[in-house]
Amino acid sequence: MRLELEALMQFLYLAPVGLVQTRHDGEILLLNPRCAQWLLPLAPGGDLQNLFAALSPLAPDLRQRVDAFKDPYGKICEGVHLPVRAGRAPGSFGQVLSLTLIRLDADRLMAVLDDVTEQLRRERALRQSQAWLHSFVEGPQDYACISLDGQGCIEAWNGNIERVVGHRADKVIGTHFSALFLNEASAAASDHALVEADAGGWVIEEAWLKRGDGRRIWSSALLAARHQPGETDPASRGYSLVVRNMSGQQETIEELRRAISCDHLTGLANRRAFFEAAHAEMQRCARQGLPLSLLMVDADHFKHVNDQYGHAVGDAVLQHLATSLSHGIRGVDVLARIGGEEFVVLMPGTRLVDAELAADRLCEHVRRHPAECGTLHVGCTISIGVAAMIQNDNLEDLMRRADVALYAAKAAGRDRVRTWQPESVGQCA
Repeated sequence: MRLELEALMQFLYLAPVGLVQTRHDGEILLLNPRCAQWLLPLAPGGDLQNLFAALSPLAPDLRQRVDAFKDPYGKICEGVHLPVRAGRAPGSFGQVLSLTLIRLDADRLMAVLDDVTEQLRRERALRQSQAWLHSFVEGPQDYACISLDGQGCIEAWNGNIERVVGHRADKVIGTHFSALFLNEASAAASDHALVEADAGGWVIEEAWLKRGDGRRIWSSALLAARHQPGETDPASRGYSLVVRNMSGQQETIEELRRAISCDHLTGLANRRAFFEAAHAEMQRCARQGLPLSLLMVDADHFKHVNDQYGHAVGDAVLQHLATSLSHGIRGVDVLARIGGEEFVVLMPGTRLVDAELAADRLCEHVRRHPAECGTLHVGCTISIGVAAMIQNDNLEDLMRRADVALYAAKAAGRDRVRTWQPESVGQCA
């Protein structure tokens, strides 16, 4: 038995992946050194006691995933990417961990963490190079290849470049290549692109290009270093800038962006987009000392609507609620559908008392305006839980407090607003 235990401990110590065993509520029971190395910098104050708390900035819905998983054992999630550290420049890779979470039994979970940063970097580079090669073969007329000197200034021009970019040679030769792009503040970013090309051989960015006739076109630009890494002689340094006209594909790119970030039924932000926006807003408000509040909104008796009228009418009611909520909030607020009949509103710069007033107005508006579904007029109401950001808060805890308030609103009869108060902390635990 002792030898088996020693072998297990040696395996945990030498394993190339992070392994952590927790209770159902995320309390850490056992973890190996590799996992501790990755999780300690994430834990608030370096207090590594709960896996959900440590990962809440990266996976704020992890606890909800566990609660929603009803099987007695099995894989809860697999290969979830956690961007631990952002890259130093837009489009560059920081550290990315992959998380797989398994339920062992009723009270134990096992998490496996792996560093997939290099794998993702290679996959992206491969996809980009394949896409560029395919585009060169399929549509060379959409490209312009521009020669740059060691400082990034344009040193040669030809008719093909003028056709794509729309500038005459005498207007651009000798100028920094950032002058071709719409954002005049892009010079610093362009200089950084030169540094990235020096380090990695090449870099790809997308931006608006400013044509000589005043029009703008959406472009993809590949910047490649012609010199060897480490070359310091200015006369030996130089770059090639390949600009691709992407105007015809901009609509497709925008459709793809909407597909990734929008809820297909209501057109609101989806769960993924909400978590990204909410995390950024909480950080901004915390830095600037601004208040922030969150509304958890749930359609009352929605199952009854589906059972009585059918799912088509149920979908129409959800679309009606999305429109009603959109009209009742400010442009700076973040509204999302996060699942089923549940919506969430993030209100930056808003105190709890003001958020409660806004929630009351939303409840009243929905109550007074039934959903029109063909010839049907379906009355509906909503319940709202309100919570405000507190010191050293995180999104997971903020949403949990708003959930407690939402539960109180439903328990009190629905079609009303309740706010989370400090005395509710026992319910929130």
